[in-house]
Amino acid sequence: MYSYDEQDQTVVDERAAQYRDQTRRYFAGKLTEEQFLPLRLQNGLYIQRHAPMLRIAVPYGHLSAKQLRMIAHIARTYDKGYVHFTTRQNIQLNWPTVEDSPAILEDLASVQMHCIQTSGNCIRNTTSDPLAGVCKDEIEDPRPYCEIIRQWSTLHPEFAFLPRKFKIAVTGAPVDRAAVRVHDIGLRLVKNDRNDIGFEVIVGGGLGRTPIIGQVIRDFLPKRYLLSYLDAILRVYNLKGRRDNKFKARIKILLKEMGLDSFRDAVEAEWQQIRDDFPLEEETIQWYRSRFIQPDYDPDAPIEHWAEHRQQDPAFAAWYAHNTVEHKMPGYRVVFLSLKPPGVAPGDMTSDQLDSVAELSEHYSFGVTRTTHTQNLVFADVRQLDLYDLWLALSELNLATANVGKLTDMICCPGLDYCALANASSISVADDIYARFDNFDYLYDLGDIRVNLSGCMNGCGHHSVGHIGILGVDKKGEEWYQVTIGGSSGDDATLGDRLGPAVAKDKVADTIEAIIETYVDQRKEDESFLATVRRIGVQPFKERVYANH
Repeated sequence: MYSYDEQDQTVVDERAAQYRDQTRRYFAGKLTEEQFLPLRLQNGLYIQRHAPMLRIAVPYGHLSAKQLRMIAHIARTYDKGYVHFTTRQNIQLNWPTVEDSPAILEDLASVQMHCIQTSGNCIRNTTSDPLAGVCKDEIEDPRPYCEIIRQWSTLHPEFAFLPRKFKIAVTGAPVDRAAVRVHDIGLRLVKNDRNDIGFEVIVGGGLGRTPIIGQVIRDFLPKRYLLSYLDAILRVYNLKGRRDNKFKARIKILLKEMGLDSFRDAVEAEWQQIRDDFPLEEETIQWYRSRFIQPDYDPDAPIEHWAEHRQQDPAFAAWYAHNTVEHKMPGYRVVFLSLKPPGVAPGDMTSDQLDSVAELSEHYSFGVTRTTHTQNLVFADVRQLDLYDLWLALSELNLATANVGKLTDMICCPGLDYCALANASSISVADDIYARFDNFDYLYDLGDIRVNLSGCMNGCGHHSVGHIGILGVDKKGEEWYQVTIGGSSGDDATLGDRLGPAVAKDKVADTIEAIIETYVDQRKEDESFLATVRRIGVQPFKERVYANH
C-alpha cells in the first residue's frame, strides 16, 4: 500500500491542527453555527438523526494493520465500539461527539489517515478495484493513478466548492469491479491499437435521485494528459453546473442537458488550453509506483487446493469456493472477509474484530486489509498453504460467512436507524430477508445475486443498480418499499426496472421470495438471475409478486 512522505504527513497534521482551532473558536462563540458548518463538513463531520457521524477516508480502500488498530482504538474510546464500512470504501463512526472530533482527527493523522473531503461539494475519496494489483486479468495496476488523483484533488482550491459532490473511480482490468459507469468520472486503463496503455474516460454516471449510467467521452487518453483532462472536465462542470437546485447540480444532469457531443466539445476546448500545463511524465508515475510497498511474495509458495479438507469439511469447502478467488501469483489466493453474517448490520464491525483482523493481516496478508464497495473486507495476499488456518480464525470472529456475492451479501445503507435523510429502515429489512434465505445450499443454487437496499432516494445502498434493488419511501408516515430488478454496476451497467407499486415493510421479504421463485421456475440451465431477467423481462416477476395484492 501507499506510504506517506513528509509532505503528505505535513498536510494531514496541519489540517488536524487547523480543525482543532476552528472547533475551539466554535465552542467559544467566535464562530456561528452557519460559519462552522462548512468547516466541519470539510472534515467529514455530519449531524445525523441521533448523533454526529464522522466519515474517515480510506483511499482506494487500503488499510495497514497499524491503521486498523487505531480505528479500533477510536471506536472504543470515542464511539460505541463499532464502525461501519461504506460503499465508497470509507469508514463511518456513528456516535462521536463534536467535542471529541479534533482528538479523533489527530489520532488519525498519527497513522497517515484523515477525514479531508469525505463530505461537502468537493472531489470525494477515489475508489478502485478491491483486487487491484493482484488479479490476473489486469492491464495495469490502477492504484498509483488513484493516488495521483487523490493528491491532485485534495485541497484543490478551484474545486473546493463545486456545484455538488464529485466522485471518481479507477479500474485497471477489463472486468469492472469498481463500478466506474456509475461515477461522475470513471477511468478504465485500456490499450489502443498500438498497444499503448491509456485511459477510457467515462463521464456523467451517478445514482441517487436521478440514476444515470455514465457515457464514454474519450475512448483513449494518453497517461500524460490524465490530470489536465480531469481538470478540463471539472472546469466545465464548475462553470456550467447548476447551483440553484442541488437536485439538478450533479455533472450527470449537466451532461444530459448539454448532450454528450456538446459537453465533449466544451471539455476538449478547455483541455486544448491547458493540456501541456501539468503533464504526467513516466518518471512521475514511476515515483508513485515506488511509494507502494510491494509484498515480498514467496516464489516457492506451494500450491495447495485443500482437496481432503474440502471433502471432509463442507463449511470450509463452501468458504473456499465462495469467499476466495484466484491470485496472479502461484501459491497465493485472495480472501474476502464477509461483513454480512446473520444478525449483524451489513458492513458493521466491532473494535475487537478490527484488532483481531489487524493481527491476522500481519500474519497472513503482509499487514494490509482492503475495503470494498460491497461493504466487505479483503486479504489480498494469502498463501494457499495458510487458508485453512485463516478460515478457522475468521470463523471464530464471525467473519467467515460463506456468502460473498450471494443473495444475503447485501449492500445496505444505515437507513432510518441512523441517517437524518432516510425515509425508511434498511437494516431491519435486511434482517427479514436474511431470515427468509438462511439455507446456504439454496443460496448457492441461486448463484450470484446482488440485493441492494437504500433508505432514501440518495441511494447510498446503490439500489438502482442492484440485481434486486429495494428503496425505502415514506407514505403518510409509514415505511414502504419500491422494488426494481435487472440492475447492474458491472461491465454491462444497467439501471433496474421497477416492478410496480411499493410494498409494505412486512411484505418485502415475501416480495423477494416471490421474485426468486419466479427466477427458479423460469431459468434455463446454469442461467444467472440477471440473464433470466434480461431474457424474459419484468412481467413474469410482476405477475407473481402482485398476484395476491
